[in-house]
Amino acid sequence: MLKIHSKTLQDLEFHTVLEHLNLRCSTELGKELVLELMPYETKEEILDSLGRTHEYVASFDNDNRIPNHGFDTITKEIHLLKIENATLEIAGFRKIGSICNTVVVHTKFFKKFKEYYPLLYNNSENLTVLSEIPTAIDAIIDKFGDVRDKASTALFSIRRDINAVKGKINSSFLSALNTYNSADYLDEIRESVVENRRVLAVKAMHRKKVKGAVMGTSKTGSIVYIEPEATLRYSRDLNNLEFDEKEEVQRILKELTAAIRPFGYILVDYQNYLTQMDITAAKAKYAQDTKSILPKISEERVMHLRDAYHPLLYISNTRKNEKTWPQTITLEQENRIIVISGPNAGGKSITLKTIGLLQVMLQSGLLIPVHERSTVCLFEKILTDIGDNQSIENHLSTYSYRLKNMNYFLKKCNDKTLFLIDEFGTGSDPELGGALAEAFLEVFYERGAYGVITTHYANLKLLANELPYATNANMLFDSKSLEPTFKLMLGQAGSSFTFEVAQKNGIPYSLINKAKKKIEGGKVRFDATIAKMQKERSKMEKTGSRLQEEESKAREESKRLEDLNSKVKSKLENYQELYDHNQRMIYLGNKVNDAAEKYFQDTKKRILVSELLRIVETENSKRKKKTVKEVKAQKVKKKQVEQEVAKKVEVIREKKKVEKKKAIVKEKLKPKPIYKVGDRVRLTDGKAVGTIDSVEKNKVVINYGLFTTKASVEQLELVQAKK
Repeated sequence: MLKIHSKTLQDLEFHTVLEHLNLRCSTELGKELVLELMPYETKEEILDSLGRTHEYVASFDNDNRIPNHGFDTITKEIHLLKIENATLEIAGFRKIGSICNTVVVHTKFFKKFKEYYPLLYNNSENLTVLSEIPTAIDAIIDKFGDVRDKASTALFSIRRDINAVKGKINSSFLSALNTYNSADYLDEIRESVVENRRVLAVKAMHRKKVKGAVMGTSKTGSIVYIEPEATLRYSRDLNNLEFDEKEEVQRILKELTAAIRPFGYILVDYQNYLTQMDITAAKAKYAQDTKSILPKISEERVMHLRDAYHPLLYISNTRKNEKTWPQTITLEQENRIIVISGPNAGGKSITLKTIGLLQVMLQSGLLIPVHERSTVCLFEKILTDIGDNQSIENHLSTYSYRLKNMNYFLKKCNDKTLFLIDEFGTGSDPELGGALAEAFLEVFYERGAYGVITTHYANLKLLANELPYATNANMLFDSKSLEPTFKLMLGQAGSSFTFEVAQKNGIPYSLINKAKKKIEGGKVRFDATIAKMQKERSKMEKTGSRLQEEESKAREESKRLEDLNSKVKSKLENYQELYDHNQRMIYLGNKVNDAAEKYFQDTKKRILVSELLRIVETENSKRKKKTVKEVKAQKVKKKQVEQEVAKKVEVIREKKKVEKKKAIVKEKLKPKPIYKVGDRVRLTDGKAVGTIDSVEKNKVVINYGLFTTKASVEQLELVQAKK
């Protein structure tokens, strides 16, 4: 069973991640429960939660978006259903109906797309679908939250009588209004409303002349509000009918409550399901905001975090438009303990917290911000000792607290534990504290635990160098600017750059020199050696990157020269062909010129024609021989080209077949829209957009402005639904 102590969650600021999730929940119950989220205790629960969150994230990028899961809490209504003879309010019925409808939509959706969302489908598959409850509620309560007239025969009759009495009240009131108004007994406003009743606005001097019940007076006393005697009797009848209506409505709601009461436990399941969907959706939104993914989960003890980000730091820096530095770290059987050293403010603690928080998030069903080729594993226990934990109440100093914590580590630590300790061994005498920390580390190592610690102690760096399955690491530091680079380098301990940082901050060199003399020469030399090695490594990295750039440039230059050489060769060949052609033309020209000169001298046509024919036949014989060779070469080349083209065409056809199949499957899975008058559509094989004028079964009439056409709904593509 996987168990993570609450102190670990506090040290790693897991509660802040939960607060971020709280802001991304859309329901009140989801907001409450997500703050109580804890790491799961079994591997099956972790994998199920991770899988559901991963599927929800995938829904953001495809056409099959998961339906809305929002709901109003019905905890109060569920409690009332457990009480005998209790009656729900109309608002409660509407909330129950809404939850039932939402669950029905979800179950239908996941059943349809279970291949896309198998885990979310499994989560909804066991729900008992009750479409009868919303149907029963809709039959009683309308969309405005009023009980329908036809909810019962008695209610229909009562409301009909109420309307009739209201009509009589209006007619009798208008009769009295006209009578007393013509007698000039009424004020200019003529009438008003008092206690939801229409009354006459009678002048005070004529109050005795108007029969009826006095309902009040104006502030000045100049107007007396009287309900006419003719309407009083009808008003009493109306009061009685309204009381009967209220009683009948209460009886109907009580019956409806009784009908729903047996399904109270199913409503509990509905609310729990939608709450978990809300939490899963919040996890998916958080994953999208932090660029988190589901890495490979290894059955073996292998943790390889590549380009891992601290999610809280990433969100904070993103808001400030600042860069966040990722870390790459590996823990495995042959490298299960890493000792990180280096200067303060170099990123050691952030690296430690990144590893711990990502592991806790993973075991709580949250995706983590790492590279897709990362690998993770699960730990039964995660133990942390991070930060200054002085306790005034318990009279504990930092070191006392840490010793108490180490004692807890010794009791719980085993080969399925991940421990994370910041500034290991500090809080006491450096010699004694370092020695005790070394002893603790040896115990953790012997038990096969995985862990990462940060320290400045040289003896712990030496121990990590000596143990076969432990590794030193350091946070790289620019030795020239003395600024951190926030990059973790495995395989070598880091210098604290104590004196260098002090010098940079303006401490006099004489004072630094004096301090160097006060400590053992061996320690100074050891730290100086480490610092020197770090500088050398930094230089080598810069040299390596420079050489890579130069090599890349050399390759590009070589390619450019090769291209240039081939162009020059091609031009030379063309020039050679042109030269040969010109030489042949000159030779032929000389022959013809000789024949012409001979004809000029002897004027014998037969000899001229004979000479010209001989020249032409000689040239044609050469041309024929050349043409035969060229034809053969061309045929061979043509055949080769045809074969290559045929292969390429075959490949393209296969690709098109696969794409066509995928498109057909996608089209089948895609829910078909319901077309209505006013929708903007186009034919699937056309570009023109028109408006639907009428819909009749599976046929629609499309208006293109200048003309109309009739088409089947299967041929249509929705461009814009009518708003």
